[in-house]
Amino acid sequence: MANPQVVIRTSLGEIEVELFADKAPISAKNFMQYVADGHYDGTIFHRVIPNFMVQGGGFDTSMKQKPVRDPIENEAENGLKNLRGTLAMARTSEVNSATSQFFINVKDNGFLDHGTRDFGYAVFGKVIRGMDVVDKIVHTPTGSKGPFGKDCPLTDVVMESVEKIA
Repeated sequence: MANPQVVIRTSLGEIEVELFADKAPISAKNFMQYVADGHYDGTIFHRVIPNFMVQGGGFDTSMKQKPVRDPIENEAENGLKNLRGTLAMARTSEVNSATSQFFINVKDNGFLDHGTRDFGYAVFGKVIRGMDVVDKIVHTPTGSKGPFGKDCPLTDVVMESVEKIA
């Protein structure tokens, strides 16, 4: 699979992403299937932590979790690092629990890399245009909202659409 590119159109602007299908084929294929299904359209960035990351892809604007497919295998040992601008699969404490949610690192987060503290978080892409939009998202005022603690944007940051562009 060639490295596909997608555009994430958000309420704050566009983010173009290149997926590393060559180094993270399971994660890239999983993400592209959610894109093809229209899963991300209308979801929000529900977890925003300055100097860390922005996370989305699982909840709609009413804070309802969207249905997901089975979890995928964690590819964190692919050698890719959680650097500023990279996308990684979100997961629970269970290593192979990632489904649709992902996060964008807003700084280098080496402690999330494979073997640093645990198995790690699989990097599967990088922002190639629109990091200024990610920076706008991370500076959105947050607080408690719905089932989320203090890290949820008080004004929804919506993924209006996510589409393959290359």
